[in-house]
Amino acid sequence: MRTLIAPVLIAIMATPTLAADRVGYISIASGDLAHAESTLVAERRIFPNRPELMLNLAAVYQRTGRDAAARDLYRSVREKPAVMMDMPSGKIMSSHDLADRGIARLTPAVFATR
Repeated sequence: MRTLIAPVLIAIMATPTLAADRVGYISIASGDLAHAESTLVAERRIFPNRPELMLNLAAVYQRTGRDAAARDLYRSVREKPAVMMDMPSGKIMSSHDLADRGIARLTPAVFATR
């Protein structure tokens, strides 16, 4: 039973934050990342500090190979007060927890040592 639950939880956590299409969820879920990005960028001009916009835009950046931009947005979410977010599964999660999970999924930074 545990092995079945783990992949399901990972899939749920990798899903963008749910709301109306103004937060890009429908576009992200359907794979239209370009439309999602344009929607999210436009909405962030109006609401620059809304965590659902930052988290979803970070997900778009991550899925399009822009890990540094995604990391910056996840860190911005962490700098703001935590907000409880509705997930597609019906679960409620903290914006900080979602940002931490997003950062954990990013390509790890490589450090040179001598």
